[in-house]
Amino acid sequence: MARGYAARRPVSPVRSTWLAAAAAAVVLLVAEGISAQKVRVEEELEAYPTESVDLHCQFIDGAGRTKLTQVSWIWEPSEGQRDNIAVYHPSYGQSFPNLAFKERVVFLNNSLENPSIRISHLRMSDAGRYTCEYATYPSGNEQGTTTLIMLAKPKNSAKVVTVQAGTKSVVVAQCEAADGKPAATIKWLASVGGNHSTSTTNGPDGTVTVRSEYRLVPTPTDNGREVTCMVEQRTQERPWVYPLKLSVEYPPSVSIEGYDNNWYVGRSDAVLQCLASGNPAPTTVTWTAASGSLPDTVVVEGNKLLVRKVDDAVNTTFICEVKNKHGASRHQITTIVIEEQRPITPGPPTGAIVGGILGVLVFIAIVGGVIFFVRKHQEDADGPPKHKPPPPVKAGSSTEMLNKPSEPPTATETAPLSPGEVYYEPTGREPVTNLDDETTGALNGGAPPVMVDLDKYDNIDGHRGNDLDSSSHEPPPANICRGESFVSPAMYV
Repeated sequence: MARGYAARRPVSPVRSTWLAAAAAAVVLLVAEGISAQKVRVEEELEAYPTESVDLHCQFIDGAGRTKLTQVSWIWEPSEGQRDNIAVYHPSYGQSFPNLAFKERVVFLNNSLENPSIRISHLRMSDAGRYTCEYATYPSGNEQGTTTLIMLAKPKNSAKVVTVQAGTKSVVVAQCEAADGKPAATIKWLASVGGNHSTSTTNGPDGTVTVRSEYRLVPTPTDNGREVTCMVEQRTQERPWVYPLKLSVEYPPSVSIEGYDNNWYVGRSDAVLQCLASGNPAPTTVTWTAASGSLPDTVVVEGNKLLVRKVDDAVNTTFICEVKNKHGASRHQITTIVIEEQRPITPGPPTGAIVGGILGVLVFIAIVGGVIFFVRKHQEDADGPPKHKPPPPVKAGSSTEMLNKPSEPPTATETAPLSPGEVYYEPTGREPVTNLDDETTGALNGGAPPVMVDLDKYDNIDGHRGNDLDSSSHEPPPANICRGESFVSPAMYV
């Protein structure tokens, strides 16, 4: 019962009013959405002065229930009031009420469904909002808006400002991007130590002029140096670049060349040249002498002083003075005349000096190499034999005796020899050398054993054996050269 009562309960007047208002709002939003979709236009366009632009407008009516009465194009500038510039009525035709657009606006189609227009000979002041508005029945006015953005390519320029060298910072170059939209950006590329400042000026038609100045403390060395102005802007495909060469003016500087300290009496080819630099270039060059007027033997040709014949008259001081609009500068040189010509010995060229040094070094290297090889050859010839000596044949042989240190011979008591007997020195075998051939039995280089006759020693002292003074005889040599035979000295008993 409670549910049925609640279901049949009447709606309160307050709630009914709220629901009606919500439904009306929804219908209004839907209607606005449908209306916004009915007039089709472009949201934004870009154009340039002196060119043309087409503003498209089309009425979309899917159901075909809307009756179009009239269409109008309304212009709303960035600063100003709305104004009709073109009107089309199917019965009364076309109308252009704004005189500023009267001869520059035309309808592309003579139709209410597609009333697009074209604006020719555009001006920067034509920028703004253009609304295509329909008068319809029964929904009323329908519209769509296009924003026209006018772009302007800047007029770029740059120039040098001629200045005088000094100690204060001054403007030496200027760069400008005039009547551009949007505003341009100016940059400087320079190797000199300066700085720049930028300013902007808005034009009456929405354009902007940008100016930039480059400043530095100018010196004579800055003359001719390069700075570059670079302009960037939306309408340019690439940055605009313009190089400039600075112009710094300064008083002249002067020097004299040509004097070689060999002005001898009778010489005829002596020349002095006055060299000057300045900005602007010196306009006058004047030659004078310290004594007053120039000698009669000299001739002035521009910046040159020619001596026809050297004599005592040119034994003086010559002065060269140059001038430009910023000042004058002078330089002087004293020429000394000698009695006779001095021999001028030209110095050896650098190439000859270097070649001589290299030749000496090569010669030293060759001599050193020869000396080295000669000494090496001598050392090889005087050195020990290159073959390896054979080992000793057996113990107790003469090889051991050779290796023992030398000792004086000592007398040994033995049985006396009979007269006429021959004494043989028991020397054992000789050291085996290249000259000994053990297979043939020939020792001592193939010589027979040495026999010592003791009788001749008896004749020396008149007696034998026990009266022998061992100190009166020299001891045998301690070392015997390899390959030589040796005989032990006689020994008396």
